[in-house]
Amino acid sequence: MNQLLSERITQMQESATLKMAKISRELKAQGHDVIDLSIGEPDFDTPQHIKNAAKDAIDKGYTHYTPVSGYPELRKAIATKLKRDNNLDYTTEQIVVSTGAKQSIANVILSLINPGDEVLLPAPYWVSYSAIADLAEGKSIEVHASIENDFKVTPAELESHITPKTKLIVFSSPCNPTGSVYSKDELAALAKMLAKHPTVYVICDEIYEFINYTGQRHTSLAEFPEVKDQVITVNGFSKGFAMTGWRLGYIAAPLWIAQACDKMQGQITSGTCSIAQMAGVAAATGDMQPTYDMVTEFRKRRDLVYKLLNDIPGIKTNLPDGAFYFFFDVSAFFGKSYNGTHINSPEDMSAYLLKEALIALVNGEAFGDKKCLRLSYATSQEKLITVCTRLKDALAKLK
Repeated sequence: MNQLLSERITQMQESATLKMAKISRELKAQGHDVIDLSIGEPDFDTPQHIKNAAKDAIDKGYTHYTPVSGYPELRKAIATKLKRDNNLDYTTEQIVVSTGAKQSIANVILSLINPGDEVLLPAPYWVSYSAIADLAEGKSIEVHASIENDFKVTPAELESHITPKTKLIVFSSPCNPTGSVYSKDELAALAKMLAKHPTVYVICDEIYEFINYTGQRHTSLAEFPEVKDQVITVNGFSKGFAMTGWRLGYIAAPLWIAQACDKMQGQITSGTCSIAQMAGVAAATGDMQPTYDMVTEFRKRRDLVYKLLNDIPGIKTNLPDGAFYFFFDVSAFFGKSYNGTHINSPEDMSAYLLKEALIALVNGEAFGDKKCLRLSYATSQEKLITVCTRLKDALAKLK
């Protein structure tokens, strides 16, 4: 019956991260000792004060439909957080709360992009950016960055791809999949360039804001007044507060874009979960120490994995400044083989490692890169040591 499906769904790519996580679960169910580092999910529990707020919300009757853009209490808390942490001034009407930052991004892209509009994607990029742009019938244009430049594009590289059809740029900092963090000076230079193109809008995905090892305060592109009206800031609670299952994200945007997203969301999901929203109020306004403790542990894991990866001949990696990923180059192994398996791409490599080493990593092609694999270190140090040992042994077999 697939021939009866719409072209929209048949042409859409399945999320590479979710696909690998699904395969890993299936193999585990069959009794295989698979270690899954494919999905970006903190392995910490949601902090207790946030869970308590959700329980209180149930007892207080927060169990009914919510306003499409979110409870006023949550939007006010987010506005306060944006001023406190990012020096950004937004009214509650400029904030739209959604069922995760992924829906927030989809709302914006579907609200802005017409068929044929170009969407610039600094690559590597998160897998869903291009899929959502395709859904909106836009045209994704990749702007490639190299590992030598910590996978960050320069303003000149980005500007060279701007055409009269360019409508939107989408990027993340700290970045998924690379962990790269754009500095204040780098964002200032980017803002200076973008100010010359006032009809080009920018989605800044800041979901990993708090998972930052630079020692510097996170900088938002919207902080630069010359481009604030061009910027849509996307954030949420999944990563910084270990709230992945709560599905709670938001945008802060120019009013006309926020109103469009409210309209879009009103026809798809309406307002997100009432109980999750009240937990979000507690997260945005409450004790940040659990987040800081989590980031301290992530830094230890990052340093451990960096050391272990650098001990594997043939792997090329950099030291990421944020998030909880390594995006490492395995192209030195292309053209090699073992036991009838030939490696010519990241996809070949991820399949080989799943079969030979029982480790699940995501191939870089899904992120717009033809040389790398993504490894999430959001798991215990013990498992990370085991993964890197298995990885080293499996790669040594390739000749």
